[in-house]
Amino acid sequence: MGIGTIIVLGVLLVVVVYAVMLYNNLVQVKHNVSKAWANIDVLLKQRHDELPKLVETCKQYMKFEQETLTKVMEARSKVFTAREQQNIAALGPAEGALRATLGNLFALAEAYPDLKTNQTFQQLQTRISGLENAIADRREFYNESVNINNVRIEQFPDSIVAGMFNFKPAQLLEFTAEEKADVDVGRLFKS
Repeated sequence: MGIGTIIVLGVLLVVVVYAVMLYNNLVQVKHNVSKAWANIDVLLKQRHDELPKLVETCKQYMKFEQETLTKVMEARSKVFTAREQQNIAALGPAEGALRATLGNLFALAEAYPDLKTNQTFQQLQTRISGLENAIADRREFYNESVNINNVRIEQFPDSIVAGMFNFKPAQLLEFTAEEKADVDVGRLFKS
């Protein structure tokens, strides 16, 4: 074997090893997106399971607020459907609607002193609020994972390997401007 052949084989080996490393890194980034979604999914499921308990507790006290309770359950259903279908585009608006209806529910609870002091209601409110905070944290982590994935599959030379192995961009979990606006707390207490 001549020196030229050894150099060509060495360069070819370096290119193959580099391509394998790129591929493995892209696989890891793709799976980080899946893992981030799974973390959100678990929290959404936990909240989905807690909301009927909250509504049932409220029903005992809020006999005249059936419309609000119905809206909470409808919003819960939309989040569940989007989560089950892994429809990221539908999940953002559904989450926004659920947060708004829960805000209304908690604000209305202020008018029911017996409900406010009910230990089950307090525990559920605390649990759901904690889940909301955890979901918000996980959404941030998910979007960061998606961003890393999308940037990697567009960057050169990663884009060559990503194109060869059909890596796809992931969708960010986005919210409308209305859903990101500050909550008018005064309005909540008037409803």
